[in-house]
Amino acid sequence: MNHLDQLENKSVYILREAFNRLDKIGMLWSLGKDSNVMIWLAKKAFLGQVPFPVVHVDTGKKFREMYEFRDRYVKEWGLTLIRETCPPIEEIDPSLPVAARSAARKTAGLKKVLDKEKFNGLIAGIRRDEQATRAKERVFSPRGQEGQWDFRDQPPEFWDQYKTDYPPGTHLRIHPLLHWTELDIWQYSLRENIPTISLYYAKDGKRYRSLGDEDITFPVASNASTIEDIIIELQTTNVSERSGRAMDHEAEDAFERLRADGYL
Repeated sequence: MNHLDQLENKSVYILREAFNRLDKIGMLWSLGKDSNVMIWLAKKAFLGQVPFPVVHVDTGKKFREMYEFRDRYVKEWGLTLIRETCPPIEEIDPSLPVAARSAARKTAGLKKVLDKEKFNGLIAGIRRDEQATRAKERVFSPRGQEGQWDFRDQPPEFWDQYKTDYPPGTHLRIHPLLHWTELDIWQYSLRENIPTISLYYAKDGKRYRSLGDEDITFPVASNASTIEDIIIELQTTNVSERSGRAMDHEAEDAFERLRADGYL
């Protein structure tokens, strides 16, 4: 097996383990490159079908291209979609920096989903290389009932042995892409011909590397107009993947505060 085969096999195992061990799970779908790979892997894991709902926590501020992508592929991939709207900014903690406060609407929207659907597990497409706080995560990560995360108290996961036997009422986040990198995502997308949103490809010397709300996400300088170009660019760039996210340029602890409170 090559490197991508090994990544795929491990992720498929994690997805099947979560489906086998947990009573009611959903998969968070941000519409970006990582969560699209995650859906693709789920289809491989379960004979072409995704046997649990995909959850879009909708701020109402995504790019038009993202909504068009969602509406097309929820049909083409035969997905069961749960769409939850986020509360207005006025209901969010005013002590947060501007962009972090805007992003925190997703946390509040996610809590609404948990209250309604009673999921005891949510699958999310985060990666360790994406952001320093996310590097502290586990594949099977226990949370409070409203999604709160104690990053100081995480179970060991040696030799791919995952703890799943938690007391009743424990909520888990499952991260099948935690061991992937941004470069892996694009190499796998190229190999598998996975659909991606056009915003990732350069236009007029700029492209988006990470997609969020339109008002707090900005493009980076790039001439990479194909997946092959993106792969070459990633092999040499020193620019952070999330450099176009306004939240990542605010107070150092803002992201950690959001994650501890249940941010995606």
